[in-house]
Amino acid sequence: MTIGGAARVAGVMGWPVAHSRSPLLHNFWLDRYGIDGAYVPFAVRPGEAAEALRALPGLGVAGVNVTVPHKEAAFAAVDTRDAAARRIGAVNTVFVDAGGALRGSNTDAFGFLEALRSRAPGWSAAGPAVVLGAGGAARAVLAALVGVGAPEIRLVNRTRARAEGLAGAFGAVVTAVDWDERESALAGAALLVNATTLGMAGAPPLDLRLDDLPRSALVNDVVYAPLETALLAAARARGCVAVDGLEMLLHQARPGFAGWFGREPEVDDALRGRLRADLAR
Repeated sequence: MTIGGAARVAGVMGWPVAHSRSPLLHNFWLDRYGIDGAYVPFAVRPGEAAEALRALPGLGVAGVNVTVPHKEAAFAAVDTRDAAARRIGAVNTVFVDAGGALRGSNTDAFGFLEALRSRAPGWSAAGPAVVLGAGGAARAVLAALVGVGAPEIRLVNRTRARAEGLAGAFGAVVTAVDWDERESALAGAALLVNATTLGMAGAPPLDLRLDDLPRSALVNDVVYAPLETALLAAARARGCVAVDGLEMLLHQARPGFAGWFGREPEVDDALRGRLRADLAR
C-alpha cells in the first residue's frame, strides 16, 4: 500500500468499529492494485453520524462505508440517495462528489445477489424463497429478490407483526409466516436465507430442521462469524449448495471501492483466504 500526498482516503464509520473487516479487505485491494490511498476506521458515537458525514468533504475524504448503528442516520444526512438506498431505507455507502455533496447508496442487495451467483453460477430467482428475519439485513435481501423477480417470498420472523410490516412494504409477492411454521414453510423452497443473528457467535442458536427443504435448494447465511454456521453445516449434509456470509461482505464492498479509488476490484480466493484467516483468529 502506497500513501503519498495525493492519496485517496476512504473508510468505515460505526460504533463500535474495531471489529470491522472492511479496512482489511479494502487495503488488500489498494495494495494489490498499487493505488496511492488508504482505508481507515472512523469510530463515530451514536447521534454524531450526521456531523461526521458533513465533515468528510472538508477533510478531503472520498467517502465511507456506514455500519451499525448509523445506516438510517446516514440515509437522512446525505444530499441524494440512489434507488437501492431508497428501497432499503438505509445507506451503507457514501460518496463525496466533486462539489462536496454527499451521495448515499446501499450495496447490500447487490452484495447478496453477487454472493449467490459467485457460489451458484446460473442461479436465478425462479422458485419460492424463504427469508428468516425482519431487520435491516432481511430488508436488503427482500429488495434484492423482489428486484430480480422472485415469484414468491415467505418471510418468517419471531415477531409476526414485524414480518407483516416489512412484507407490506414489498408487495403481494412477500407473505409473512409465523415463527412456529418456519419448518413447514421450507417445503418446495428453492432458496433459504438466514438474515437473523441467530447462529452468530455469542447469539442464540438457530433452531431449524431442514427435513422439508428440497435437496436442490440454495442456502445462504448472512452470518460470517462463524463462517460455517450450524445452518450451513446442516444444509451441506443434506446436499444443498451453501453460501456463507463472507461472500456478501466481500461483494458489497466492490461498488464503494470502485467509486472511491477508480478501480473495479476482484473478489478471488486470495482475498477470501486473507479474510478467512483473519476470522479464524
